[in-house]
Amino acid sequence: MLKKFLCGIGLILFLTGNVWAQEENAVSVDVLAKTGVSWDGMALPNYPQGKPEVTILRIKIPPKVQLPLHQHPVINAGVLLKGELTVVTKNKETLHLKAGDSIIEVVDKWHYGKNEGNGPAEIIVFYAGVQGTPITVKK
Repeated sequence: MLKKFLCGIGLILFLTGNVWAQEENAVSVDVLAKTGVSWDGMALPNYPQGKPEVTILRIKIPPKVQLPLHQHPVINAGVLLKGELTVVTKNKETLHLKAGDSIIEVVDKWHYGKNEGNGPAEIIVFYAGVQGTPITVKK
């Protein structure tokens, strides 16, 4: 009886150890953003009609550089990979991002980004547009 009990514990320890090993190698998924509003609280517009076109950009902004005033006629979202970035609308609404932060960008609203940090900022941005429609319009 004791032998069966010890074999049972050994099997449990073996299986438990195996489960732990699987957990260490398990795929993890973190939702960085999931919303129907942009960072300023405005509802995102409906997707336009037409043939979809997805654009993914890696944007590198040197320290102390400010981007020109612009707007996006399409929905876009990004993740700041490194550095820091401040986004400011024409109405002075402001969002400060640090590495790892996500952003659901404003649509059809004039704004600019600026890197106020001492190192480069790097952001990946995903645009959900329509073929033939620009993703960014400069003022």
